[in-house]
Amino acid sequence: MREIPDRIDEVRRLKGFLTIEETLRLADLDVTIIDPFSTLISRRASLAPGIFIWPNVTLEVAPEAAVSIGASTVLHSGVRIAAGAGSIAIGANGDVGQEGGFTFVTSAPSDRIHIGNDVRLNGGGSIAGSARLGDGAQVLGPIRIQNCQLGAGSSFREPDPDKRGGVLKGTGIARNIDVPSGMVVQAFGLFSEAPIRWQSHFHPRIDERPQKTD
Repeated sequence: MREIPDRIDEVRRLKGFLTIEETLRLADLDVTIIDPFSTLISRRASLAPGIFIWPNVTLEVAPEAAVSIGASTVLHSGVRIAAGAGSIAIGANGDVGQEGGFTFVTSAPSDRIHIGNDVRLNGGGSIAGSARLGDGAQVLGPIRIQNCQLGAGSSFREPDPDKRGGVLKGTGIARNIDVPSGMVVQAFGLFSEAPIRWQSHFHPRIDERPQKTD
């Protein structure tokens, strides 16, 4: 039965992906792969220690492109990174792809997707072309992002929501949007038509929440 994995590995090599055995060996670099059979990782991808990768994740990197993932970032099932040109950089301690995966695509040499530390990108969204999401930024929902900037701030665990990184939430298309730190744009359609609000408009500060009584 060795013929089957050999044939699988042959196709992987042709496409520039690690073989099944090479994928398993990432554990020596402190990269956790739950299912090496459903996980495709380019030989050109740069992975930092502590990364955790769930099944059905693809990291595809063309010869003229670059992809790097920071330490202790989690890539959930359905994450697809396809760098045909340009670069995609995701920082440390990120949570990417819960509730539907997430897609990153670059296709031109000038394309740059830069994702900071401590981000949360969930709900089946995507980023194509160029974008810059600062530390603590959040994308919550199936949002198609192009040429947007989310300001850097603290992570979603910060008690004061107005100190967190910029947020896009809802569903639809976000193009040429600049969301400063502490702010959020919620939309269900075109984000360019939605107002920018302080995050405390949706989430009260933790110390302001009603206290439980006996």
